[in-house]
Amino acid sequence: MRTSRLYFIDIVRAFAILMMLQGHFIDTLIDPVYRDTNFTSYRIWSYFRGITAPTFFTISGLIFTYLLLRAKDKGEEKKRMRKGITRGLFLIGVGYLLRIPFLAWLTGHFNYYFLVIDVLQIIGLSLILIISIYFFTFKKTYLFSFLTLICGLSIFVCEPLYRGISIDSLPIFLNNYISKANGSVFTIIPWFGFVSFGAFIATIFYKNLHKKYFKLIIITVFTVLGFSLIEYSSLFLVYLSKTFNIQLFMDSANYNYLFTRLGNVLLYFAFFYALENYLKIPIILKIGQKTLSIYVIHFIIIYGSFTGFGLKHIFGKSLNPIEAIFGAALFLVVVCFISFYYAKTNTFLYVQLRKFIDKRKLKNS
Repeated sequence: MRTSRLYFIDIVRAFAILMMLQGHFIDTLIDPVYRDTNFTSYRIWSYFRGITAPTFFTISGLIFTYLLLRAKDKGEEKKRMRKGITRGLFLIGVGYLLRIPFLAWLTGHFNYYFLVIDVLQIIGLSLILIISIYFFTFKKTYLFSFLTLICGLSIFVCEPLYRGISIDSLPIFLNNYISKANGSVFTIIPWFGFVSFGAFIATIFYKNLHKKYFKLIIITVFTVLGFSLIEYSSLFLVYLSKTFNIQLFMDSANYNYLFTRLGNVLLYFAFFYALENYLKIPIILKIGQKTLSIYVIHFIIIYGSFTGFGLKHIFGKSLNPIEAIFGAALFLVVVCFISFYYAKTNTFLYVQLRKFIDKRKLKNS
């Protein structure tokens, strides 16, 4: 019997979280004098660092949707949807919690910086949106697949329309989800676009995983489409603009980072899926399954969550490249070690949140 588990998902997640760790460490602590695009090594590092977030969002949409569709086969889709909503709310809550300056609050210093939006809130909200789309498509896989594809394409093409958007009439905690004006690192658009594409890819795996030669075909498609998006997506947008006389396509082509980054993600998928049988190493799979713990721990150590005292406050931007590289390697080892052997907090909090929601349902039923 052939397994339905996609090991390459955990492999990609492991790679993405490790890239994120080293990226945050080096970006936070390296001396600005070395941030020079004239240095080939810095230019290469910066380019690959830019692929990390798109990979994380896309793989998040893929894995959640794939598990949701598999739950449908077992008659457990309602349970999976409830679990997904709980998970989404949990991620949003943790995202805010990590930025609360408890010590500053205890001394009477308050500000709204803890309301800025980062990766966890966007992934959490994206999971809830994916569930909503699935629900309103009446759980029809083909319709869901079509809508997630259209959603991703629309968000990417329309990026010039909302690039600088800020609705100041909205409460700040809502405006931060669509605007970076107050310091948000990520916003729901365009990043939900990557999650949507991940959901679309999941429907392809769900429908075709056990077909003969599927793996070879999808790796080839990922590779060809990935290179095409990187090299030709801008030209295609220009062609559409001239053909249909629509300025939006030209504007999108002139700042086309979304389709090119999606191309990079697809090449990652092709590479890791092709090497899946060689990379199913327990420690790699475990890292891929511990991404939340790893994210929380690294955030506390680097940025000083809760205490306001982290590596950025100790070293500042003072490391040279050699120190930054060796420091990042040590940082990866320490964070993963703590996550493997000592991190139980997120599991405990998640279980308590599930119990609370279940109790509320019993009271209201």
